[in-house]
Amino acid sequence: MRILNAALALACASLSAACVGNDVGPINELMSTVGRSSAEFIPEASDDGSTVVGLAFSGGGTRAAAFAYGVLRELDEMVVDLQPERRTLVDDIRMISGASGGAVTATYFGYKGRDGYGDFRERFLVKDAEAYLRTSISPFNLARAYGGGVNDRHGFPRWLDDNLFDGATFAALDRTDAPVVWINASDIFNRTPFLFTYDTFAALCSDLEKVRLSDAVAASAAVPVVFAPLVVAATNPDCNYTQPEWLSKALDTPGASLRLRSYARALQSYQKADDLDYVKLLDGGLTDNIGVTGFTIERLSAQTPYGPLSPADAVKLRTFMFVVADAGQSTTVTWGETVSGPSVGPLLDAAAGTTISSLVRNEFDALKLATDNWKDELVRYRCGLSLSQVRTLRGDLTGWNCRDVELVIELVSFHDVDAGMRARLNQVPTRLKLPVAEVDLTVEAGRLALRNNLNIARAAAEIRRRAGVPGQVAAAAE
Repeated sequence: MRILNAALALACASLSAACVGNDVGPINELMSTVGRSSAEFIPEASDDGSTVVGLAFSGGGTRAAAFAYGVLRELDEMVVDLQPERRTLVDDIRMISGASGGAVTATYFGYKGRDGYGDFRERFLVKDAEAYLRTSISPFNLARAYGGGVNDRHGFPRWLDDNLFDGATFAALDRTDAPVVWINASDIFNRTPFLFTYDTFAALCSDLEKVRLSDAVAASAAVPVVFAPLVVAATNPDCNYTQPEWLSKALDTPGASLRLRSYARALQSYQKADDLDYVKLLDGGLTDNIGVTGFTIERLSAQTPYGPLSPADAVKLRTFMFVVADAGQSTTVTWGETVSGPSVGPLLDAAAGTTISSLVRNEFDALKLATDNWKDELVRYRCGLSLSQVRTLRGDLTGWNCRDVELVIELVSFHDVDAGMRARLNQVPTRLKLPVAEVDLTVEAGRLALRNNLNIARAAAEIRRRAGVPGQVAAAAE
């Protein structure tokens, strides 16, 4: 009997997907009417609008999710106002994004809000998110790997649905108090980032609000071969889709940003490509490992000098803070000490690490360039308004200075903690299951990395000064 079972297993392995087909999707439903477009502006502030915080979280499995959570917890210790109620920088988060492991934290914050995200450690970080995964080396799993990926929607997506997102869809993020959430995956047909936005799903003749959060996050974390690509249907029913103005402009304007144009071409392909009935999604880290594509595309596609802010928010703004949390690791190899090596395993690791590090630098530089240009346009817009227009948008003219707007764009990483802690962090693997001690180490690293950033500390102190927060209150909070 053992010989017979082994023979059957080997036969299945040779026949690949014939015996072990994966459940990969589609994760969306096609519609006969076009879905709604993305909002032109991010949600408006609940307070005076003078401070706007954006966050982007990198990939890196549970390590990245824990580091991002530490950044959130530290922001929640930074008291910036006491009237009419106590507020921290977490209250000013208006946009949040992530790739892979960072997408888990970003989406959970958007789902639960500032008052509910605090249980993320207990619900995800210290749990075994690999519990539903196929991890053994067997003929069946080798066949699945050969067929496109070992794990399908019954693995990580189902675990997220059962244990973290409670079956919720994107409709759960459509709240007045929720920040805009951008989840980054990679479209491997077009070789571009794939953003889970209303514009993207309108081009697919689908409704984003019906897509499960668990599927979107799992797509963002779908490491090739370990996971099969998640599938989005794009068979183009007649839904009376019309390209948004920004997309047509990106395709037709000479000299348009290549980043924006490639994204626009991808959305166009969902409608017009005859050889694309199904979009295959893999790890967002393949195209943007720090999760900044959402904001850069929003800014590049904006039809105004102030987008993605509303005109009122653009006039009220004093401090725009965008923090990128990168949980990437430093080199810990020894082959640099010898003339030979590295061997094939370390060589592949080095090649992947080099690619990711280069991508992180390029993406962050692109973010900085986009925000530098945006500041110039914001100032020109603000200074071009009449005082009556300012009064209408802002409410009053008290303290008005059209040039008084600061953009603080910072990357925090393992380089922002001491060498001893960094050495330990560099040993934390990229997994979806970590020992509690490693989780807590990484959360603390996120806290310290943010706390040690002088530009963030200086900006927070200035926000507190404007709000009249006593120094001793701020010191007690920190």
